[in-house]
Amino acid sequence: MKQHLRQIHPLAWTIIVGTMFGRLVTSMSIPFLSIYLTSVLGATPTETGFTVAVSSLAGVMVSFYGGYISDRIGRKLVMLVSIFCWAGVFFIFSEAEYLWVFFVANTLNGLCRAVFEPTSRALLSDITPPENKLLVFNLRYAAINLGVVFGPIIGFQLGSAQSTFPFLISGLVYIVYGLVLIVQFQLQHANLPQPSKAKAPRLRDALATAGRDRVFLPVLIGTTFCVLGYGHFGSTLAQYMERSTMFDNGSQLFSYMLSLNAVTVLIVQYPIVRAFRNAPPLVPLIWGNLLVAASLLLFGMASGAALLMVSVVLFTVGEVLLFTMMDMLIDRIAKPEWKGTYFGTIGFNNFGNVMAPIMGGLLLSQFGGHGIAVFLPLALITALGLPFLWIAHKRLITREREAHALQQSA
Repeated sequence: MKQHLRQIHPLAWTIIVGTMFGRLVTSMSIPFLSIYLTSVLGATPTETGFTVAVSSLAGVMVSFYGGYISDRIGRKLVMLVSIFCWAGVFFIFSEAEYLWVFFVANTLNGLCRAVFEPTSRALLSDITPPENKLLVFNLRYAAINLGVVFGPIIGFQLGSAQSTFPFLISGLVYIVYGLVLIVQFQLQHANLPQPSKAKAPRLRDALATAGRDRVFLPVLIGTTFCVLGYGHFGSTLAQYMERSTMFDNGSQLFSYMLSLNAVTVLIVQYPIVRAFRNAPPLVPLIWGNLLVAASLLLFGMASGAALLMVSVVLFTVGEVLLFTMMDMLIDRIAKPEWKGTYFGTIGFNNFGNVMAPIMGGLLLSQFGGHGIAVFLPLALITALGLPFLWIAHKRLITREREAHALQQSA
């Protein structure tokens, strides 16, 4: 293990450590944005929902082309431009006083994230030998959750629910991250890939490919409902905790729930991956959808901290089942010549993240802090992904059985 750690490229360590501090500071501020908009600016839950959702919408529209952009003009330039732009976005957040400014800032936030993060993952892949890639990407995932363990608690102590000051800290940290990247690019002279001359992927071709694949299409639809359910944790739940009369200090309790979510990911990720590594690839997603839907229902039923924390653990196990197994599933069902298109197209399931804060905001506007009235519909909508995932599961079994029979007869 130590030998593998020593073999990790210094630039990869920069990205891993930078990711940890980046998520630390953004989890101090972004998760509390919906609370700030409703409690300080007086925005309605529906207005808040649209303002939060626009980040994911911008990301969905750009992420499909993010990898292509970095292929054409180089990872280094894309990463440096996007990270300093991202720092500027956080400064806009810190000075914003009007709802429309937050809307614009969050749009830019989604654009910067959708360009920087896929490019940084692509660079990690470029500079890491095949035998170390699993370790490097697991380290990056662990770094994300280490940052989120402490970020929400620090953010609450800094008054993120009532102030935009933590966004200023985020901007400064991202500037430092960018400066360190500049130094590392100069010192390491990493063997970056040459810009590609390939044509841009066409959205119509990607959607046509998905539509023709009888396994991939229900996977795309089913995982969109999964992502929709997951998206309520950082949007609908945050506002509900602040509005509900059953909790004395909803913002503080929500910060603890965010930290518990990250700690649980760190604890259960490896055992879950190990337990399900030989299972049919859609089985973990089916269980993940069930657990996320069930936990949303429990959030609505909870009248105290104990059930909320149990719900967070169930939600997190469902989250890990969904998102650690997704890449393995796509890799298995995609045709070799279309893998790039499949991996790009599955990103459209993030439309679930777009719809989550909007649906949650509408329900909160209608029912306020009445938990069951808000979360029961959300749980049922999330569970709509189950029939699609089950159909994909049965079709994949049939496809692989037929492929095996053809091999045997050949």
